[in-house]
Amino acid sequence: MKTNLQFDFIVNKENNTVNVKREFAAQLPLVWDAWTKPEILDLWWAPKPYQTKTKSMDFREGGSWFYGMVSPEGIIHWCRNDYQKIELLKNFSGLDAFCDENGAINTDFPRTVWTNTFTDNGETTTVNIVAQYEKLADLEQIIAMGFKEGFTMALGNLDEYLEQITK
Repeated sequence: MKTNLQFDFIVNKENNTVNVKREFAAQLPLVWDAWTKPEILDLWWAPKPYQTKTKSMDFREGGSWFYGMVSPEGIIHWCRNDYQKIELLKNFSGLDAFCDENGAINTDFPRTVWTNTFTDNGETTTVNIVAQYEKLADLEQIIAMGFKEGFTMALGNLDEYLEQITK
């Protein structure tokens, strides 16, 4: 496995964004599937020891992914991502939120506009992720909740998954 994969994590307080550029040691179709198929997302999305459990997913513009992050004690933190734009094997964007078990948005937490762009590098794939927040306080709240640490762990889980299926 390639060990010098690119990983940049930049917080831009002027634009209220987190910019993550992450290279994966797998070809584009495998990486795309890992981000867009619920049975694969469930294997890596949540930072350990949490697990992701998809309740429903409709990967299309106007569709959504409704999932829970389950703690070792069985406590479920519900989330949903409403897909806005999708260009197959190129990019997708969506509006993410914490919610209740019925999908009602929890307004105590900020929403995130995710834009993920995929670049085919031959044997590797780079995913450029932009997480946009409405205001600086929202960005700071998400960072304080451990977003960098949790998302870094989740991306490491994706590395492990891709390594297993490309052997």
